[in-house]
This record gives sequence, C-alpha cells and structure tokens, in this order.
Amino acid sequence: MPTRWAGGRPAHARRREPSVLNDDDLRHLRRCVELATEALADGDEPFGSVLVSGSGDVLAEDRNRVASGDQTRHPEFELARWSTNHLSPAERAAATVYTSGEHCPMCSAAHGWVGLGRIVFASSSEQLTGWLAELNVPAPPVRTLSIREVVPGAIVDGPAPELAEQVRQLHRRFHGTTDGPSLTAR
Repeated sequence: MPTRWAGGRPAHARRREPSVLNDDDLRHLRRCVELATEALADGDEPFGSVLVSGSGDVLAEDRNRVASGDQTRHPEFELARWSTNHLSPAERAAATVYTSGEHCPMCSAAHGWVGLGRIVFASSSEQLTGWLAELNVPAPPVRTLSIREVVPGAIVDGPAPELAEQVRQLHRRFHGTTDGPSLTAR
C-alpha cells in the first residue's frame, strides 16, 4: 500500500519559488567548483558537491570518483547516502546540497528518496548539454533531465551565472580542449 502524507506531499517536496542566490550560496558553490577542480586534477570528471545543515554548517563534501570504473560514484549520490547514515529525516529535509552541476537523474532520484532539502547548482544540465555538444562529446547513456523532471517538488535554485565560465572551462579541459569562444551568461 503506498504511503500517504498529510497535505499530499512531505514537507521536503513542497514547491517554492526560486530565490536569488546569496553570499553564503555563492561561497558554497565556489567550494563545489574547487572540488570539481580537484576531481579533474585526479583525472576524473569535474563535479563537486557540499552538504550544508539547516543551520549553515558544512556536514560533508565530495567530488566525482567515476574514474574508478563505478559510474555511480557521483558526489550528490554519495552525499545522499551519507545523509541517511548521519542525519535524521528532519535534518535531511532542512539541509541544502550545493553542487557544481545540476544533478543527473540518478542523483536527483537519490536526493528525493532520502528526503534531502534544497538543491543549489552552479551550472544547469541544459548548460552542460550545450557545452558538451560544442565539444562533440557523445550523449551519455542516461537521458539528461532537470531535477524537477525527476523530483517535481524539489526546491531548486541555480544556475549561478558568475560561475558558468569557470565550470565550462573545467569540462573543456576534461574533454581535451581549452580553446574556443568564451561563454556568455544565458
């Protein structure tokens, strides 16, 4: 029998209007880009994520580790898993996941299933898809979807235009090119 919640949806899944990114958001997103840079330096795809408590404390952080051969080693998925072992459902719902790139469908689903709160990303799936097309990178084996297509009630903010070019350049470096036109904010 399916679980039902009072009001039709759990509190963490209720939609709200996107907010403007504040200085704390940008600070955490910059750390995500630093983690993505570390991933790239280790030969991995450039993605990084930070989990922040409802009171603003950094709880955990990770970077992509798919170069090991396990394509599920995305930082957002790892933080979702970490949260179930270390946080109560209420703490998960109050937490924010910051990430250098919008969640893939696998990570979005994990986020929704464990009941994490807000998601803030530096670059969107739409931006990444465009950048990879410019570089003639083949499409991934899993369809690219926005977080809201996977978790309709997710609280999502992003992208951060001030970080777009930096994230784009990380992907250009990973895919073997650093030349080309500069990105303008979309």
